[in-house]
Amino acid sequence: MHVARPGSSPFARVGRTEFGYNTRQVDRFLTKARGYYNADNPDGAITSKDVRAMAFDPARGGYEPQAVDAALDRLEDVFALRERDHLIRTQGEDAWLRQIGRSAAVLRNRLHRPAGERFRRPTKKDTPSYDVEDVDRLCDELLRYLEHEAPLSVDVVRRAVFREARGADGYEENQVDVFLDRVVELMAGID
Repeated sequence: MHVARPGSSPFARVGRTEFGYNTRQVDRFLTKARGYYNADNPDGAITSKDVRAMAFDPARGGYEPQAVDAALDRLEDVFALRERDHLIRTQGEDAWLRQIGRSAAVLRNRLHRPAGERFRRPTKKDTPSYDVEDVDRLCDELLRYLEHEAPLSVDVVRRAVFREARGADGYEENQVDVFLDRVVELMAGID
């Protein structure tokens, strides 16, 4: 974990008139995460899921978002490995393998649905949605990763961007986002 020297910024900042991440919020979260990471018996545990869900308010002259996001990705990976190691240490490797197997089975069930039918479609026609072909293309890659061990970086899933669709022309954004969060959780625990 990157530790800043006293009085220095851990990340580059955007220009004074541009919006970046709120520096106080970022610093506070990273201090809390560092304390948890370094504690022998951590209290108020931060999980990899907490890191993945972390969001910061925009602020003029704040930290550069891509740099903070990259640091959070690395932090999430470290916490996911700790969680995996803790599960193996306390319940055995079989427990970890069962957990991974259950998660992968749930994900594979959705991935095996026919293209164009993997996720719900919004019922309101003006609701923003994700382009079906873009999402299905990523789903096909994920299926190859899960079933044929095709190489795929967790960062490809984290950084996935889909063209915008409207209403039933696309997949419901929230359902796709929740699914991809589960995929990231699984991949971070495996790799």
